[in-house]
Amino acid sequence: MKRAATLFSGIICLLCLLCACGEPHFMTDAAYRSRVERDFRQKKALMPKGDLFAIFDTSLTTYEREALEFLYAYMPLADITDYPGEFHLMNVRASRRAAREMPWGKTVPEDVFRHFVLPVRVNNEHLDSARIVFYEELKDRVKALSLQDAILEVNHWCHEKAVYMPSDARTSSPLATVRTAYGRCGEESTLLVAALRSVGIPARQVYTPRWAHTDDNHAWVEAWADGKWHFLGACEPEPVLNLGWFNAPASRGMLMHTKVFGRYEGTEEVMSVTPNYTEINVIDNYAPTAEASVTVVDADGMPVDNACVEFKLYNYAEFYTVATKYTSAAGTCRLTAGKGDMLVWASKDGRFGFAKLSFGKQPELTVKLDKKEGDAFVVDIDIVPPPETACLPEVTPEQRAANDRRLAQEDSVRNAYTATFMTEETAAHFVRSLSGSLDAYETEQAVKYLVASRGNHAVIREFLEHAAATGKVELALSLLGQLSEKDLRDVRREVLDDHFRNTPADIPSSYYCSALLNPRIATEELTAYKSFFRSVLDAETAEAFRLHPQKLVEWCTKHIVPNDSLNSQRIPMSPQGVWKSGIADRRSRDIFFVAMARSVGIPAWIDEVTGKVRYQDLANHPELKEGATYDVDFESEAAEVLPPLGRVGATYRPTAVVENPKYYTHFTLSKFDNGTLRLQNYNEKNTTWENLLKVGRRMPAGYYVLVTGTRLASGGVLARITSLNAVADKYAETQLVLRESEDEIQVIGNFDSESLFTPCSAEAGADALPAQSLLKACGRGYFVVGILGVGQEPTNHALRDIAALKTELEKWGRKIVLLFPDEARYKSFRPEEFPGLPSTVIYGIDTDGISARVAEGMELKHKGTLPVFIIADTFNRVVFLSQGYTIGLGEQLLRTIKGI
Repeated sequence: MKRAATLFSGIICLLCLLCACGEPHFMTDAAYRSRVERDFRQKKALMPKGDLFAIFDTSLTTYEREALEFLYAYMPLADITDYPGEFHLMNVRASRRAAREMPWGKTVPEDVFRHFVLPVRVNNEHLDSARIVFYEELKDRVKALSLQDAILEVNHWCHEKAVYMPSDARTSSPLATVRTAYGRCGEESTLLVAALRSVGIPARQVYTPRWAHTDDNHAWVEAWADGKWHFLGACEPEPVLNLGWFNAPASRGMLMHTKVFGRYEGTEEVMSVTPNYTEINVIDNYAPTAEASVTVVDADGMPVDNACVEFKLYNYAEFYTVATKYTSAAGTCRLTAGKGDMLVWASKDGRFGFAKLSFGKQPELTVKLDKKEGDAFVVDIDIVPPPETACLPEVTPEQRAANDRRLAQEDSVRNAYTATFMTEETAAHFVRSLSGSLDAYETEQAVKYLVASRGNHAVIREFLEHAAATGKVELALSLLGQLSEKDLRDVRREVLDDHFRNTPADIPSSYYCSALLNPRIATEELTAYKSFFRSVLDAETAEAFRLHPQKLVEWCTKHIVPNDSLNSQRIPMSPQGVWKSGIADRRSRDIFFVAMARSVGIPAWIDEVTGKVRYQDLANHPELKEGATYDVDFESEAAEVLPPLGRVGATYRPTAVVENPKYYTHFTLSKFDNGTLRLQNYNEKNTTWENLLKVGRRMPAGYYVLVTGTRLASGGVLARITSLNAVADKYAETQLVLRESEDEIQVIGNFDSESLFTPCSAEAGADALPAQSLLKACGRGYFVVGILGVGQEPTNHALRDIAALKTELEKWGRKIVLLFPDEARYKSFRPEEFPGLPSTVIYGIDTDGISARVAEGMELKHKGTLPVFIIADTFNRVVFLSQGYTIGLGEQLLRTIKGI
């Protein structure tokens, strides 16, 4: 009997083994699978706390186990600590279901599926269940289509859900973007990639980290079909693939990259390999390129091994690093880029040097490390971006008309949804219904927050109702006032309740709202961390931290292991995740410290300009009204009082165009940090020369670099780099110089000012007014004509740039004629989205072919690329032309106007 039982047991084991052998592998390449398993084991060994890998102790198929091992091996820390294993398993199963049920599932190669379908993460967004939700909405809509048509169809679906609107740098999750109904390009492309992957279509987000010919950056999507990668503009459907408003700007790009999840072995040029992703260069898909070799030498001309080489584009008035390489033993590194100019900045051991590199003209460049901290220099650099070389795919008139009809229908679907959002009227009615009385200011603030919350208005409404019922509306409004508009659009009720209920009310600090009540610390996902820390910290420990904040610093140093390499994308971990794992990248550790400090009643924050962690010690400095402020130094055993300050100023002689230079538009300051530069992040909206440098600004002592630049209409830049030493308790002054071009204003073409258009207004339809000539509408002299692409990102930027210079353009007094290609486009235009346009604007319909005349007269290569702006006069002379994507258009118009 015993022998029979043993035999039976052996048969069962054999059957199990045979079944296991029959299970499909997620990774059929044994060598690659072995490497992933090794990386997985190493990752697991580095994260022993928190039971973070418990999902592997459950019943998993071979496919599921291997897929999860691949994900966990390369996940950033936040994805392991902040999302349960069941979440990742759910997405593994969902991706496999899509591969089985979609007709193209069997045609996608295993490695393409592994890197571009399975991963949920696209950028630095909060992860959600979008893959599950989107699949249910999309599967029946695309399953009968070819793969290329399915890609186009998914983009049409995304256009029903969201359109472009600029916002802050934090990336909303796909479902939050849908709930809001708009997003910036990074959010739109994250949405489209998530939607494509949900139905088994390989997709990746492509970024130009910065444009070469204009300020700003952009993100779009590449999707795989029939063995090739094709690009498209997210939430901006076109009739065919490889077409978007950015074809022309992309042809002037110098670097496009994408971060591929895990260890990727594709054919593209590898920029860098990290424990989380492989960064690849895809510039060759968009623009003519050239490779250049950089050699770094020391002061004696000898090659420097392992020097840091930063390739920098001028953008937003700084030289921004778009690629970083390290030199070989021979002192060399290489990069492929578009055929334009970059600044190459090399450094090692505190010494540095820099020089301009013209790709396509200079196959080699030598940079000497001939400078050190404190050295004085002023260097002028002329930057020339690549020329436009775009070649657009053919679109028939029938395709264009059909696509336009679909866009209008999709707009109506989205508009029907956004009509459910609270308006100022409905919000005011709700606020009046709250128990208790709100004064006029409180009412105004409550209405503002409700309207800004868009699809999240129910959360804000319920929170205010609760606050009113408890008689704490003022506190609730103070809390909401700390949140950005994006936070209002996706904050959860539990987060608001946590900080509303668990913030001490008796802290005598002017930082109470911003550095204690505030849920927001950096760009992390907002969480209910105060109630969490109240649950895990005993009262005695919490009180000890509050009375002696340096003890909290010491606790973090002892208990949190810093590891930046495991979080290469710097995706912020939640404070709870850091506590659970005991490991964090340094930025997440900083956020964790601030969260713990606020939870025990210590005002704490991360300084926006310097990036330093700071706190107020309120308990140990009774002689000071608000205690002492300290910088946190996790490497030191003693608290660091704020570093010594110097005062920095600059003189400026106004030009004809720029009376008061703006930060990020005309100049920036960066602090020297061991050979590299750290940008000082002043407020984008209101920092100018007058309020920052005219009378001098106190800032930490150190070595700074001032960059100034004048962006020309051609896209080129006249830049200047100036060093500056800020000495403790002394005043340092330099000159802020905006270089000017002497040859910029000239006649560049002809245009007939007798051309006709049909004026229109918000009150009257396009047929209500007779056609008239530009000459009659504008009178004798110069005028501006713009042909708009309604709803397109380049047009939105252009109108906002013009609105920003309303006063100057009204002072000029000449007319600005803004034309729509047809009446349908005019009717879809929403002027309320562009407040502040000059009163000299005239709206009209291009009923007589002005757009075609401009394109012909100015010999435009791509006649359909909008917007197009010209400055012309009634002698039919054109002195300015801009087509397509241009940041800073208003200032370029003004510079030309001043010159004429």
